[in-house]
This record gives sequence, structure tokens and C-alpha cells, in this order.
Amino acid sequence: MKGPQDFFTQLQGQFGQFVPDMARAAREDFEAQARATVMTVLSRLELVTREEFDAQQAVLMKTREKVEALEKRVEVLEKASSAGDSASPAS
Repeated sequence: MKGPQDFFTQLQGQFGQFVPDMARAAREDFEAQARATVMTVLSRLELVTREEFDAQQAVLMKTREKVEALEKRVEVLEKASSAGDSASPAS
């Protein structure tokens, strides 16, 4: 995934081709304002890094495995309990 800096570098290259030299100051001002605006929007998105995402995914998988093991254990215990109830004589 390209970062904001790559996006701005590409934008800068495109502007450099189409904007005349006498408007360079206006272009630089626009780029600075656009960069600040995009960075503000990105900071509000509450994005996480790939490393954080992968770490949380690993925690989730481990938790899922534990839940599945506990579900199987409960099922075995319930079957043993119901088998024990049916084997006992009725009062």
C-alpha cells in the first residue's frame, strides 16, 4: 500500500508538468495545504498499522481456538452428565 508521501510525490510530479514556472509559489502553497488537509483526514480515520492488525488477528485466532476447545469440553461433560442421569434409578 502506498503511503501519503508517495501520493504527494506523484501529485507533485504531475503538477510540475502542467503548471508554469511563474505559478510555482501557488503550487507549493496548494501542495502544503493539500498535504495538511490529507494528513488531518487520515489522522481522524483511526487507522492501524499492518503489524498491529496482524498481532490482533493472532490474538483473535488463539482466542477462537480456546473457545472451540471449551465448547467441545462442555459438550463432553454434558453428555457424561446426561448419561449419568439416565443410568441412575428413578425415585
